[in-house]
Amino acid sequence: MNVTLDIPDDVLAVLPIPEAERDGYLLLEIACALYARDLLSLGRAAELAGMPKVTFGQEIGRRGITRHYTETELEADLAYGRGQ
Repeated sequence: MNVTLDIPDDVLAVLPIPEAERDGYLLLEIACALYARDLLSLGRAAELAGMPKVTFGQEIGRRGITRHYTETELEADLAYGRGQ
């Protein structure tokens, strides 16, 4: 399923972003907003933004968005680090 947003041309015209970069910019903004509201996981938000999880994680850090990191995720990461 895909969703198409209908953004009026006059609204797009005032965005100080080159036309070629608008789609990516808007997807990143939406992904960050949904992640910040805990509506998407880091992986899904990164997928929506079209970037690797590491890069998306760096972006949310630059924006001051708190990382959602559960104890279960920590345990999984530690187990992975130990080769388990």
